[in-house]
Order: sequence, then structure tokens, then C-alpha cells
Amino acid sequence: MSKSADVVVRYQGGVNAGHTVVVDDQTFKLHLIPSGILYPSTECIIGAGTVIDPKVLLQELDQLEALNISTTNLLISETAHVTMPYHRLIDQASEERRGIHKIGTTKRGIGPTYADKSERTGIRIVDLMDAESLEKKLRWTVNYKNAILEKLYDLSPLDPEEVIEEYRGYADRLRSHVVDSSLRIYEAYRQRRNILFEGAQGTLLDLDHGTYPYVTSSNPVAGGACVGAGVGPTMIDRVIGVAKAYTTRVGEGPFPTELHGEIGELLCDRGAEFGTTTGRRRRCGWFDAVIGRYAVRINGLDCLAITKLDVLDELDEIKVCVAYEIEGQRCVDLPSNTRHFARCQPIYETVPGWQKSTAECRTLEDLPPQALAYLEFLAELMEVPIAIVSLGASRNQTIIVEDPIHGPKRALLHKTEQGLASSGEGAGGVGAGATPCGYLEKIVPSQTCPGSGQVDVVWFSLFSVHIYSQYRRFRKLWNSRLNVKNASKTASPMLCAARACSRLSSMVITFQNRYL
Repeated sequence: MSKSADVVVRYQGGVNAGHTVVVDDQTFKLHLIPSGILYPSTECIIGAGTVIDPKVLLQELDQLEALNISTTNLLISETAHVTMPYHRLIDQASEERRGIHKIGTTKRGIGPTYADKSERTGIRIVDLMDAESLEKKLRWTVNYKNAILEKLYDLSPLDPEEVIEEYRGYADRLRSHVVDSSLRIYEAYRQRRNILFEGAQGTLLDLDHGTYPYVTSSNPVAGGACVGAGVGPTMIDRVIGVAKAYTTRVGEGPFPTELHGEIGELLCDRGAEFGTTTGRRRRCGWFDAVIGRYAVRINGLDCLAITKLDVLDELDEIKVCVAYEIEGQRCVDLPSNTRHFARCQPIYETVPGWQKSTAECRTLEDLPPQALAYLEFLAELMEVPIAIVSLGASRNQTIIVEDPIHGPKRALLHKTEQGLASSGEGAGGVGAGATPCGYLEKIVPSQTCPGSGQVDVVWFSLFSVHIYSQYRRFRKLWNSRLNVKNASKTASPMLCAARACSRLSSMVITFQNRYL
């Protein structure tokens, strides 16, 4: 996805995130730096909603530069908060004190950093850049934290002078990267550049909407991008969800579909399910469509990227959790009460496996029919189309079903489907017993899809809606640039139409090459 983006913005989390990227024969393990850094022309921004450990960030910069990856395009928000040594110590000591009630924190100081942010005693990047301000704040704060370390956790105190000197050194190295990130993002938006907002954790680790208290300390859901990056909600026009073809969790917390036997071990080993940051073995289980539907709702997903489908290649049958049973009652929605969630028993539907390697597949038609049926089953269960299918760690092991950044809005897709259904050309799918295609084929016509002629109608409708939206967008842009309250009803639309026609010509060519 970063390939299509001009700007990639990380909007929350800290070094507790671990993103592994494989390019050719090189593997990059990133914790703070957005993955777009591997594209030399992509601007990467660490937003205000993140918490930054300068020591780890500089290690990442050094590693990338040692591999001849330029980091000049990395920018850091001046209002992001800084993880300090006392944050790491408190995080480690607090987790150990919890005993059997531990949360599963990475012990990297993320929670205590966010706690100081809320308590308004935090150190921000802007403080780091001001030697006088840094010394004044740290001298008081370190002494305050030392009282906690000594009296509550029986740990040795930190030397304020050593901490001040260490972080002054970090400031000198990072100074050239520090900017007003919100302004920088807004300028990119005004220039109509493609901006990709990148989160750090999954939906169920969200502080407000996850399985509390087994959550992170920030908001990785799509709505968190607005706060963490400093943008308005109307600036975000498409939300892409990323999910594995099975379910994993690292750390503590309820996990209804968790597998403890041979299949769980197979998923973990074939999927290399070890935390990038901690090295901890991830817990693995069958795909949970209840969680999937919850993520679609909470994030307002337009489409999905399904990863690690190849991990399921060896299985003769695959289970999918379609609902829960709680005290004899069937439940299709995720309980908000974590205690209730922990008592949920999964209700499975079983589908056949394909027992063939998918590692070399590059189109949907290359996939075994059972693998294609599995993907469509997931799409139907979650009522959202699949835009990307990943079949391995390398970039080229990816099937792009639909441009994830420029594809249609889900709301438009649903409207079009309803229109077709009302005219008797309706929607069907896996298990529906109908001939029209499912969600995958509504995106790209497939020779294996019965009734694929209807797909052209769906796409043409979406295409028409998109053309009209482009016209409205250009008119709005033109009027705002003229700064005219009551724009002419003749001149402005004509000028806007000229711009729209220019855009339309390239769209028609793209549409013809891809779908006709």
C-alpha cells in the first residue's frame, strides 16, 4: 500500500509495535519508522499521537542507513511525547508486580509514557529540542519518578544529570527531522497528495474499544488517525483493514478460537508468529468472523487486505468462527464486557482446505478453487470486499484485487448492490444458493464466476458515481481557490468540467485496460 502513497503517517503507539517488511532478500524490522521509508520518494511522518523512544528510533535510523536506505524523508512531530528511562523501569516493575493479573505489556515503557501525557507531566519532542526547557523539566521529573522507583518498587534511583546529558545527545541527532507534523500533513492534503495513515496495533487492543484491560494505551482504530495525526475526519476518504487468514494474539486476554494442539503449532511455525518487538510466541487460532465484523463496524472499513493465506495451504479442512455461544444463547456480536467475552464458546463452520501451495499465485484465477471460496466466505461473513491477498512475506507474493487506495467507498458499493437487488438482478454469495457473484467477483470479474455479466453493471455504476464525485470535487476545489462565496453557475462548472474531463480520460483508459 505504501507504494501508492506519497506520504505515510504513523499516528499512535510506540516501540511496542513491530512491522516486518521483506524486500528481495532483505528483512527490515521496524518499530517506530513508517514502512513507507523503503520507498525513496515517500515522505514518512511520525505523528503527535505516537510516543517516541529516541534511543530505539536512532537505532532504527542507523540500521536503515547501514543498508543504504535513505532516511532524509523521515519527519517527527514536535508534539509527540518522549519515552524516558523511568518509563521503561516502571513498566517492567509494574508488570512483574501484577503476577497472575499481568496484562502482557511489552515492558517498553509505552503505558507509563501515555500516563504522563494524560497527567500532563510528559516530555515532548519540542522540550527535547530546547536544552533549557529539557533540563528544567527533567530535573524535577526524574526526582519525582525516583521516589516511585525507590519507595514503591524498591529500585535504584536514576541520576538526573545522566538522563539530561543522554537526551541532549539524542536531540542533536534528531533535530533536523522535527517539524509541525499536522501542518505538514495538511499541506500534503491541499496538494492532493496520497496520504496513508498507519496504525501500530489491532482493533481489540484499542484502549476504548478493545478487550480492556488487555489493551494498549492508545487508539489504533481508524478514528484514532484523526487525533494522532492532527487531521479532520473529512480528510480521510477510505479505510483499509488488514487481517490474517487466521487469528493471532500476543500477550494476555480472551481468545475464543485459540488452538493449543498440533494445528495451533503449525500456524505459529508456518506463519513465523513471533513478536517482532518482544520475540514472544503469538497465540494462534481459527479465523474469528465475530471479531472481523466488529472491526469492520468500529473502523468503518471499505475493504480488507487478507494476509498469510499460504499458511493454511497444508490443512485438509479449515474452521471459521461465525458466532459465539454464551450460556446457551447464540451471539453474533462481540460482547463489550471482557468477562462475558472470556466465556464465549465459538460456533464454527467448516470449509474444505486446498492442500496445494499458493506461494506462486499472482492472480485470483491462479488460486485453488477452495482457497478462492474461503476468501469469498470471509468477505461475505464480514460484508466487506477483499482488495488484497498476501501469500508470503515478499512484496511480489501479493494479489492486488483492487487498488486499495483509489477503490470505491463501501457505502457506494452497498448502494449499487441494493439497486441491483431491487431490480431482480440481486446479490448472492457463498451459501446463498444464488448465481450472482460474491464480493470478490464484484470487484474483478472472474471467469470462474457464474453470471459475471452483472459485474460489469456494478462496476459501471460505481464508475459513474466516481465520475460524478470527481466533478463535484473539482468544482469545490476550484471555487475555494477563487475564494468566491457565490460562484458563477456557468463559468465555474465549465472550468470544473474541463478538469474533470482530463481526469475522466485517464480513468476511462484505466477502466478499459483492467476490466473490458
